[in-house]
Amino acid sequence: MRLRGRKGIRESLESQPELVVLDGTQYKGRWNEFFGNDRPIYVELGMGKGQFISTMSYRNPDINYIGVDMYDELIRRGSEKARRIWAEKGVDSPPNLALLRANIEGIEEIFAEDELERIYLNFSDPWPKAKHARRRLTHPRFVAKYMEALNDRGEIHFKTDSQSLFEYSLNSFAEMELLTRNISLNLHKDELRDDLVPTEYEMKFYERGQNIHRIEVLIGEQAIAAWRSEKRSAAAAEAAREAQRSDDDADDESEDGEA
Repeated sequence: MRLRGRKGIRESLESQPELVVLDGTQYKGRWNEFFGNDRPIYVELGMGKGQFISTMSYRNPDINYIGVDMYDELIRRGSEKARRIWAEKGVDSPPNLALLRANIEGIEEIFAEDELERIYLNFSDPWPKAKHARRRLTHPRFVAKYMEALNDRGEIHFKTDSQSLFEYSLNSFAEMELLTRNISLNLHKDELRDDLVPTEYEMKFYERGQNIHRIEVLIGEQAIAAWRSEKRSAAAAEAAREAQRSDDDADDESEDGEA
């Protein structure tokens, strides 16, 4: 990606320490100190212009968010977008958002073990050539790093417009024996899923009629246990409804026989 940054961009970023972090290694293991609370931390790796992560922070004030990108210009644009979105609440600087300039290759130097609760991968570079597979953010070497940083409630949420990357990612998760759920091959088939907060790229793809693929990967034991409990409860509820329907049918047949 080639970006033409504005003059004085580094100075602009350095003047926003309450929002912009230029050296994430200083907070490894203590990101909650940056936010001043012990709330869950959700991270978007490769935030682009920041639409997704800024909107998520605005909608969910009880969660801490970190948007990560390696380009100064994207961090600058992200900071402007975040402030603009939060201005609707009369807030100048988002209290639960950090914009981190970092290379994802070194994520293990930025986040400690069990420090994160969710990782978002939105429209990552597909690196279509086979020789570049190791650069894909769903390659096992990256996923292993995510698993280290995620806690017992940890999840990975992945979206892409690339069918080949999605297929590769499904195989990658399967080879690592990870539990997946909510797999969609056309996320916005019926209508735009605004509840999942679309990115800038996503809106363009949606307007062009391109399919958006999405999957959630459960990493932490508590996340897996909660999902299984939810499935059991849903199955029990469905069994109860089926039993009620059977009773109702039996009653109807009895009344017909008496008639």
